[in-house]
Amino acid sequence: MTDDYITLTIGKQKSIALIAHDGKKHDLINWCQENKDILSMHFLCGTGTTARMITDQTGLPVKGYNSGPLGGDQQIGAKIVEGKIDFIVFFSDPLTAQPHDPDVKALMRIAQVYDIPMAVNKASADFMIHSALMSETYDHDIINFHKNIKERSETL
Repeated sequence: MTDDYITLTIGKQKSIALIAHDGKKHDLINWCQENKDILSMHFLCGTGTTARMITDQTGLPVKGYNSGPLGGDQQIGAKIVEGKIDFIVFFSDPLTAQPHDPDVKALMRIAQVYDIPMAVNKASADFMIHSALMSETYDHDIINFHKNIKERSETL
């Protein structure tokens, strides 16, 4: 790999963010219950209401951040930038307008920038959580932001 990129390693134990729009919360809770054995081996976090509901209904410990419309999506995005989120399961509702849609788009964008796996529905979540990579380390390459910032500061 060139110095344009740096390699980060996602460990065997993943930090998984669990997020769901209101219309999909029960689907995510059911999915968590179905995959409780796998999820229990990882660190779980999520936006406020979703995290609380998952913990209450499945017994899985989920660290809660703020509710999505109150900045929770942005908190998860910040954790991605800090290297503290490895994987996102976000059951979004494509048929209902969301007042905090710009926050959701920002979260999706930062997950893409940092090459973070993101499942957006049950099928993609099933494929990803049952992948052999869930129990292994995984190296992924991201833009070398330090080099990028240095070069930009020299040209502006």
